[in-house]
Amino acid sequence: MSAPPAVRTAPTTGRRGRAWLGRLALRRIRRRGLDPSRLRFLPPAARFPLQRVGVDPVPRLAELRVRGPVHRLDLPFDLAVYLVTGAAEARAVLADSAGFSTDVRHLFSGTGPATADDVGGLGPTDPPQHTRLRSLVAPDFTRARMQLLEPAVEETVARALDDLAAAGSPADLVRHVATPVPMRTICGLLGLDGADEQLVSRLGARRFDATGGTAGTFGAVSAQRRLLSDAVAAQRRAPGDGLIGRVLRSEGDGVSDAELTGLADGIVTGGFETTASMIALGTLVLLGDPGAAALVRDGSRRDVERVVDELLRLLSVVQVAFPRFAREDRELFGTRLRAGDVVLVSLSGADRDPAWAGAHPDRLDPDRSPRGGHLAFGHGIHRCVGAELARLELRIVLPALLRRFPDLALAVPPDRLPFRRLAFVYGVDALPVSF
Repeated sequence: MSAPPAVRTAPTTGRRGRAWLGRLALRRIRRRGLDPSRLRFLPPAARFPLQRVGVDPVPRLAELRVRGPVHRLDLPFDLAVYLVTGAAEARAVLADSAGFSTDVRHLFSGTGPATADDVGGLGPTDPPQHTRLRSLVAPDFTRARMQLLEPAVEETVARALDDLAAAGSPADLVRHVATPVPMRTICGLLGLDGADEQLVSRLGARRFDATGGTAGTFGAVSAQRRLLSDAVAAQRRAPGDGLIGRVLRSEGDGVSDAELTGLADGIVTGGFETTASMIALGTLVLLGDPGAAALVRDGSRRDVERVVDELLRLLSVVQVAFPRFAREDRELFGTRLRAGDVVLVSLSGADRDPAWAGAHPDRLDPDRSPRGGHLAFGHGIHRCVGAELARLELRIVLPALLRRFPDLALAVPPDRLPFRRLAFVYGVDALPVSF
């Protein structure tokens, strides 16, 4: 069986100097303000785990999983990046915050801890900073808080379904339902206004699109952070009713504007495009599975929860977890790592591992009980803080959609759908439906 292009199962030797040159190049690109649109955002080997079409993961991931637990990706300057595809190995890496850092500054300099002022959010920070920052936002994502939020989400969903009906058949489910439901929900939770909703919505898809140069992605990141920075500054003067205002009232000067901007940016990033993709792709899967669709439409709350969790596993729209950096020289499942080497965990590959998911992992099975659950929200201390919110939205929107539109169907052949062929968060740019 042939190996996927540009993937090796063992590291090369004599690479420290070339890896240092790679990091030096990245630092100079950053410092000199070179035109990012002229740089290739991802070399071919780095694109490999993201090159997906349809609802299934990259086809060769299963082959890699059989061949071995850790695989070297060939990158420029011999940068050491390894891909993990098995479920057990993925869990081990994601849970090992002592052995791996998520501080992205390792990629540029290899020195110094990241701060919220540098990149922001919970993903690229390590304990104890991560622990402190997560404690600031965790109260807004508890199950008890989700119960209080449920009526507002139901109202948001009803409004979106009204908009879909008003658009007439056929209409784009992404535009009228999948995008506005999580966007209105997450902006309402943060305490952002309607104008901010519209701008963040436009920036969302660009942020995760890796098909072009870096200009679109980095430009979207910068624009969103500026918007959120302005919102934090305004709410420090007059705190609102959402998460931003609550944190400012409780913490005061104990949290900086940069820290809170980073947290808000991470919440928008993790809570909007991911859920929007799940709504669209989840609907697509259900339209092709009448039995599961009937269970969602007519079943009990527990039935809906089982289908939602199985859709999360099957689709795993966040394809690769946030990069991990080896803190010291070590061995990882038979592969020797150097301090600073990058480890990527393929969540979509791990969630199709039959050793954990059980028989026929490429099928939707509401009765499936994966050992230890799925990895769609990650694992360990960096597991998605908004997991319960995503579940809540999916549990409300999917049954409501199928009940409101019992004749819902795809309006185009599946092979004409505009899947994101290279994206960190997988999805479709449009889902034309008839009803």
